Amino acid sequence: MSREMLPPYTVENFPENQTLPEGARTVQWRDTFGYGVAFCPDIPYAERDGETLHIQYLTPRNDRTDNPLIVFVQGSAWFRQDVYIHLPEMLRMCQRGYCVALVQYRPSTVAAFPAQAEDAKTAIRFLRKDAKKYRFDPARVALWGDSSGGHTVLMAGITGNDWPNHPDDEQDGAQVQCIVDWYGPTVVSEMAFEPSANEHASPDCPEGWLIGHLPVQEHPELAERTVPQRYLRPDKATPPILIMHGSRDMTVNFQQSVHLYEAMRKLGKECEFVKVLGGDHGWRGFCCEEALNEVDAFLKKHLG
Repeated sequence: MSREMLPPYTVENFPENQTLPEGARTVQWRDTFGYGVAFCPDIPYAERDGETLHIQYLTPRNDRTDNPLIVFVQGSAWFRQDVYIHLPEMLRMCQRGYCVALVQYRPSTVAAFPAQAEDAKTAIRFLRKDAKKYRFDPARVALWGDSSGGHTVLMAGITGNDWPNHPDDEQDGAQVQCIVDWYGPTVVSEMAFEPSANEHASPDCPEGWLIGHLPVQEHPELAERTVPQRYLRPDKATPPILIMHGSRDMTVNFQQSVHLYEAMRKLGKECEFVKVLGGDHGWRGFCCEEALNEVDAFLKKHLG
């Protein structure tokens, strides 16, 4: 007995199957995750000090080539990064429609300050040259970092095309539209005088390595160069900044973000500050949709 083959259906006329086997249940749910995600790993963007620096790139599976871009710098006490620590959060942001670039920087044991900010700027310039290929709008770029990554994005974002720049880089193309700083250090010379579970003064501490493996208090001029708010200028535009910091951060004291916020406010710069009550260094209030919603609202405000 022959059977008639069916023609292809369209979305408009595709029938819903009415069969319900015995014991089966019916549900009706709504997708809430957003876009699927495409992952392009290990994109080399620079060769420096014997290090091949890479970008891990996430793209929403949509048909747009003008997505906003988040350039994310993972914190590591300025040592060698595990760039995947915040991959779950970055996947969620990508599902919301952002391209995301996870940027590797030179560790402080290889290159001291300002190498990390130089590398972040190089990554931005590298991506901007091929914005169409990477499917983002070069005029809608945000920097986001946590801990030492927060410090790095503050340095890179506040200074923009000005110093520091790697000698091999072009002058233009490093500016961003806004910055998200999660619990980043800002005045490293003050960290030894603020409550912490770590020491912040010896050559072997993260801050000591940052300035060249030197005792922090004995080299105030080097420590001062690392202060992001030192580069704020009344007559120079500064990207809007969102600061989020836990009130019980045992690694980078909450007061570090207060230093930055007060400097921004004094100069009339646009800055939002969210104190996460009970929050520690990246958890107890940061691993949740509410934290991402705060960032998402800020990025939409400034990236469109």
